[in-house]
Amino acid sequence: MKKLRIILTTAMVTALIPASTVVVADDAAAYRETSLGLYVNAREAYALLEENEDAILIDVRDPVEIKFTGFAEPTDIHVPWVIADNSQFDAANSTWPMVRNSDFAEQVQVALAKHQVNENTPIIVMCRSGATRSAPAADEIASMGFSNVYSVSDGFEGGTLAEGDSKGVRARNGWRNSGLPWSYDVDPNVAWSSAQ
Repeated sequence: MKKLRIILTTAMVTALIPASTVVVADDAAAYRETSLGLYVNAREAYALLEENEDAILIDVRDPVEIKFTGFAEPTDIHVPWVIADNSQFDAANSTWPMVRNSDFAEQVQVALAKHQVNENTPIIVMCRSGATRSAPAADEIASMGFSNVYSVSDGFEGGTLAEGDSKGVRARNGWRNSGLPWSYDVDPNVAWSSAQ
């Protein structure tokens, strides 16, 4: 059995953004530390899913992001932590702002109940790169009473290349770059919609 790497950190998250608060994502602190201090990289996450049939993989990325970058095939639940707000355009940054999914906690609780997840079930949370979304989402899930919540440290796309013609492209490690099963096709039974 493959041993999972668990990193215990001294930095603890002292406050969570209430689920009902809409917050522009750029205002949220970027961090990797989680309240439980449980982390796996993409390969370790896949091994945990393969070894434990009860383990659950939750993708917390925006649906548009998934459309253009792909989806991990064993994903059980998709509930975005933040969502692109297409009702306004940020001209200064030439983009649409990302806002907190105010229904995240409720939607995740419903999905976990459907999967009959108990307080000790391994729950693996993944975003693009393993920092600004999977960590706070893991904390939110842990605050619901779940004790085995992991953040995928290298996320779906992994880290950026430091040099070469593709410098800055996310093509190093992560789920997609580690040879793990993924596709541009999203399972309709897993796909999130704002009507949930």
